[in-house]
Amino acid sequence: MSALNSLRDLLIDELQDLYDAENQLVKALPKMAEAATDDELKAGFSDHLEQTRIHVSRLEQALGILEVTAKGKTCKAMKGLVKEGDEAIEVKAPDAVRDADLIGAAQRVEHYEIAAYGTARTFAQTLGEAEIAELLQLTLEEEAETDQKLTVLARKINIEANAAFSNKG
Repeated sequence: MSALNSLRDLLIDELQDLYDAENQLVKALPKMAEAATDDELKAGFSDHLEQTRIHVSRLEQALGILEVTAKGKTCKAMKGLVKEGDEAIEVKAPDAVRDADLIGAAQRVEHYEIAAYGTARTFAQTLGEAEIAELLQLTLEEEAETDQKLTVLARKINIEANAAFSNKG
């Protein structure tokens, strides 16, 4: 762990953590899309993959503004969240139940990202780094939008998952 002597250091640390987190997602989302059985969920994961690549690019831009190399420190939180996603992929369950589990895993990722991007944006604002704050705000809004889409989809899939259980009795 490197020394954090200033809020600028903390912003850089947060951006590098997010950079690693987003790159982990670039690898995880195709697996989640493949595991999903609901067409809308499958498409949502694929769409979010493209959006995540844009998030990586914005983080590279933000780090460039700070004249820091875009390299990630390992984001342990995302590592754990991706592992939970892997467990949802592997679970033996009716399709709708697995899809509901995948949505839960994806929403935990979104909530983590919303918290992390909000924190980094606030650091950037405090430091007067308006351009970085704006980049982070764009991503923050997209993450919140993705979370909302997952919530809407969950309402439908959870009903299907419950019906799958009810029909077994």
